[in-house]
Amino acid sequence: MNTNFFNQIAQLQIIGDLHITIAKGAENRLIVLVMLQNEACGDTAKHSIPPLNLRGTAEELDSGFFENITAPMQSASGLMVDMEGYMKQLEQTKQQSAMEKEKADSKKKESEAKDKKFSDAMTKAHELEKEGKFREAWIKVPEIHEFPLKAEEIRKRKSELSAKFAPDLFGNTNDKVQPEPPREALFPEHSNKEQEDPETQEQDIYGEEMDTEETEYWEDDPEAEE
Repeated sequence: MNTNFFNQIAQLQIIGDLHITIAKGAENRLIVLVMLQNEACGDTAKHSIPPLNLRGTAEELDSGFFENITAPMQSASGLMVDMEGYMKQLEQTKQQSAMEKEKADSKKKESEAKDKKFSDAMTKAHELEKEGKFREAWIKVPEIHEFPLKAEEIRKRKSELSAKFAPDLFGNTNDKVQPEPPREALFPEHSNKEQEDPETQEQDIYGEEMDTEETEYWEDDPEAEE
């Protein structure tokens, strides 16, 4: 007896293992359970796919078996293949999500470490300021290029501290101002003349001495002028 049963099975174009269970039913009828399993599919939802249940006489099954199982088995095959693809995509998403979470955690830790470094530096600057060490405090304030997002705060703090030691910073020396020497020391000869008797000597506007008694004679003798 020749049969093309397996030839038709090969033509189903399904992916997976085809499980067929045949049991005898009432009244010489047969109960056939057909189930497709795909071990490559990692989604446990595949177990919810029910087996295809066929009932009929041997003649009925011979004539309509493949006609009735082809579409459902191909659908089940496609479903499990889709489920497998879905599971792979889901796994990739999970891995991506884990990587993204790891990146986010790393970035968060880096940010927290940077914030701590800034806070510690500012605290140290504050402590030095309280000790009156303004220049050292100014040095401890972080640089703007290290914390560009805190540029305004850094600039303000440095300005506050630099104002407290700015005179030394800009080169003002501690040299004392020398008192101006007395006029006598600068012009000794002028000082000696001023000490002579002012009643016997007068000076004109050019500094020349004039005889006071001669001037009085010209005023008393008006006839001499004629």
